[in-house]
Amino acid sequence: MTRKVRNLRWWIIGLVTLGTILNYLARSTLSVAAPAVKAEFGMTTEQYSWVVMGFQAAYTVMQSVAGAVLDALGTRLGFFLFALAWAVSNMAHGLAAGWQSLAVFRGLLGASEAAAIPAGAKTVSEWFPAKERPLATSAFQMGTSVGNMIAPPLVVFCILNWGWRSAFIVTGMLSLIWAVLWWFAYRAPEEHPCLDESERDLIANGQADDSATGRPANRREVVRSRAFWSIALPRFLAEPAWQTFNFFIPIYLFTTWQLDLKAIALWAWLPFLAADFGSLAAGLLPPLLMRLGAGMVASRKITMTLGALLMAGPACIGLASSPAAAIALFCIGGFAHQMLNGALITLCSDLFEKRTVATASGMAGTIAWIGGMIFTFAIGQSADTFGYNPLFVALAVLDFLGAGLLWMLLRPRLEIQKIHGEKHV
Repeated sequence: MTRKVRNLRWWIIGLVTLGTILNYLARSTLSVAAPAVKAEFGMTTEQYSWVVMGFQAAYTVMQSVAGAVLDALGTRLGFFLFALAWAVSNMAHGLAAGWQSLAVFRGLLGASEAAAIPAGAKTVSEWFPAKERPLATSAFQMGTSVGNMIAPPLVVFCILNWGWRSAFIVTGMLSLIWAVLWWFAYRAPEEHPCLDESERDLIANGQADDSATGRPANRREVVRSRAFWSIALPRFLAEPAWQTFNFFIPIYLFTTWQLDLKAIALWAWLPFLAADFGSLAAGLLPPLLMRLGAGMVASRKITMTLGALLMAGPACIGLASSPAAAIALFCIGGFAHQMLNGALITLCSDLFEKRTVATASGMAGTIAWIGGMIFTFAIGQSADTFGYNPLFVALAVLDFLGAGLLWMLLRPRLEIQKIHGEKHV
């Protein structure tokens, strides 16, 4: 007889979180290694931005595809295949002979890593009752910042001991190990032999609203729904901040403050530690607001808005008088972004049923990454000439606009329609 595991759903989301950590560790390896890679290949900031956009372009296109693949193949097989692909693609970076080949490998990595957030959202929708979804989403979302947080010390250690190419081999191997672990450990709740009946009933009863009729049932209905655009447009405006933090903090510290690799390793992980607390806030604040009388969807909207307002912090980076002050403002930005983004990702699980949540999340991610790619292009074209400071101000303005759009598009009437299952919310 198979041994039952208490609170198995939290072990499952822990496994997803570990996968997200390794996903973001892999993608963050280049940003930490960038000074060494740029020096060896003689890359300009514009060429580096093209390498980054190789990842972004593939990731942007593939998020919608990945979401549909996950809904078609199921979470277990789909996530396993994508994890294998990103592990191998990341290790291939060590074979790059110039910025052009690096951009190709970067594109392959982006295409395969695109499944992480849709897979996390789909897992939450399958394994958690509605009241627990904000905390479950914040848990796996914390993996995005933990991956970024551990990248600087680990990658710098590899570079100093074995060269920059080794960093991609090490981080890719870790993802490969996780893919095997996922294959053997994950099953859907109705199939998992270690899930006890009381927890199975808790999950099923908490998902009763998911069976409501009239919610978007396919890709076309998702795109036509107002609920989708109330998530996708704010994510389009918010994503540039996270991608700037991911890809350009080490370059900013190197260019603006002339920090070396060891100093970058000392400072660059701190904004992602703060981002973890932002993810935690995104999970804890909505239930608190609901206890105070806010509706389920309203609690997500308030959380997103508070995060957007905090983006005023990184807008002031141009006023920083030291690297420490700049990092402190980046920390506010990391906290703010993960807080608002966690609320937006949770809304996908709230407003779409299990069979379309990965598709909706993936398509919203595609639109978000279009925003990030446009902003990366702007950085590549202007940072060497005008500096980074105007760009940091723009990030805050975009999030303010995103919060306004969320309130405008996801009005109380829409929330009532969702609850009662009326068509085309």
